[in-house]
Amino acid sequence: MKLRIAWIGKTKDPAIQSLTNDYMKRLSHYADTQGLELKAESALLKLCEGGRRPVGYNLVLLDSRGKQFSSEEFAQFLGNHQDRNPLPLMFAVGPASGFAPETRQKANLLLSLGKMTLAHELARVVLLEQIYRAFTILRGHPYHLGH
Repeated sequence: MKLRIAWIGKTKDPAIQSLTNDYMKRLSHYADTQGLELKAESALLKLCEGGRRPVGYNLVLLDSRGKQFSSEEFAQFLGNHQDRNPLPLMFAVGPASGFAPETRQKANLLLSLGKMTLAHELARVVLLEQIYRAFTILRGHPYHLGH
């Protein structure tokens, strides 16, 4: 399975960068994973559109108005994608102001991490942790104890 996790904007906080690096390393044991720091939302669209030919990503945007999953439901979502869809998953964390409506329309899924607002850099870390947790659930690893 190929995973791409994109975020808009440069990471300013070394603690966020350290956590990002840690979870990216953990995820590499479960999937071909790449983090992408993009300058602008337009770079995400260009990457997903691939110019004249579609690259073929299933685009998942973090959006507070999106679908909420439990950790187990999110694991099931990833497992279903892994089993049934050869296209890479592109998770994207937007700029602090959120994604533009035209970007939201291009998404295969709008995903919410909850009703509370999170700083976009913190949302990235929470997303990475939940993706890691989902893989441990799928593999029966004791990281997730079912609570």
